Amino acid sequence: MRVGVLTGGGDCPGLNAVIRAVVRRGVQEYGYEFVGFRGGWRGPLEGDTIPLTRDDVRGILPRGGTILKSSRTNPFKVEHGVDKIKEQLGVHGVDALIAIGGEDTLGVATKLADLGVNVVGVPKTIDNDLSGTDFTFGFDTAVNIAVEAIDRLHTTAESHQRVLVVEVMGRHAGWIALHSGMAGGAAVVLIPEMPFDIDKVAQYVDSRFADGFAPIIVVSEGAVPKEGGDMTLQTGEKDAFGHVRLGGIGDRLAKEIEDRTGHEARAVVLGHVQRGGTPTAFDRWLATRFGLSAIAAVKDEDFGTMVALRGTDIVRVPLAEGTGELKVVPPELYAEAEVFFG
Repeated sequence: MRVGVLTGGGDCPGLNAVIRAVVRRGVQEYGYEFVGFRGGWRGPLEGDTIPLTRDDVRGILPRGGTILKSSRTNPFKVEHGVDKIKEQLGVHGVDALIAIGGEDTLGVATKLADLGVNVVGVPKTIDNDLSGTDFTFGFDTAVNIAVEAIDRLHTTAESHQRVLVVEVMGRHAGWIALHSGMAGGAAVVLIPEMPFDIDKVAQYVDSRFADGFAPIIVVSEGAVPKEGGDMTLQTGEKDAFGHVRLGGIGDRLAKEIEDRTGHEARAVVLGHVQRGGTPTAFDRWLATRFGLSAIAAVKDEDFGTMVALRGTDIVRVPLAEGTGELKVVPPELYAEAEVFFG
């Protein structure tokens, strides 16, 4: 059997660990051949491939990014896109495809599975917002990077007695902000699921200063104010899946806090730093287990499925279940964080 592998969407620590595990088990235990499609779904659209042998995946376990490159190409927005993918799979003798990606990449995989393509999905998202799995690899790395930044920013905030607003990733789900904010001792954590009251935030800031400390505020890029506000857009442009680029809530929040409290405030946007570099041990472990399970699903011809973490077990769920609903922060978890606000 010949198996194709692709990585789509934003890059993420752990992608190479998945690729390595898929190839190592597939070659050693099943005698499969592998071909990598470059640039997400653009690869099978255009037939852009590279070989994937044991030698090709040596040494990539700790590397960030993806050796297969990535893109946000949507084949369903390309004329005759599905036909082109099926044609290229045939040209390259690919019997099954492993798609590693988030909601958009696996959404395409779901549609292709319904159209008869033999595909298995591996969930990947920095935001940890895929409903079919307890955790996605890359999330732990992002949280640890954010916590390290928050730890460092505490000393600057204290030295200058100023407010520092740390903007982290999280378009519609605040998992990174919640985890990093609690772990980093933030005075306030603001997430998309819970619209915030700017006056209340200002009160928390004043309270923290009154106690002799300088506050750190952690905010998801998609957080919104209660008073009829909206997510701040960096540009009006949209990608092939219809997503606008977000950014700017940190600067907006810092200005509002400064105006309302009189305390100097600055915004720090972590941006792509959160998704770059070497993955944590947990993400390497999880990504490796996902890869091993994905190629086992191919061996079992269990197509149209996605591997997922449930508790400590790796299971298979239907692709549609894995991407059908956004996993957001529940109110009870946010309430735990609120204990430490102010």
